[in-house]
Amino acid sequence: MATTYQIAAVGDWESVMGFRALGLDTYPVASVSEAKEKVRDLAKENCAVIYLTEQLAKDMDDIISRYKDELRPAIILIPGKQGSLGIGKANIQRAIERAVGADIL
Repeated sequence: MATTYQIAAVGDWESVMGFRALGLDTYPVASVSEAKEKVRDLAKENCAVIYLTEQLAKDMDDIISRYKDELRPAIILIPGKQGSLGIGKANIQRAIERAVGADIL
């Protein structure tokens, strides 16, 4: 029997509720500590991908680092309602550099 994995979005209400229309599980949070707890809980469950707003992620280096090299969950940073901080793009660029050995972006 195949395992069913969940895809979640964690962030402020305005930033994550649109993901519900796409069928993702949404978790609006009001603080960084609440976001850290939610990401830890989701990682313990069958969550394969967690979309996390950059505004929260900037204060969650410990959590991002913890799951960076894990197979699951993949934590993907997305812009929040305030716009992009460039953190998500920088993380993707670093991952590509590690995989390829050069900056191809």
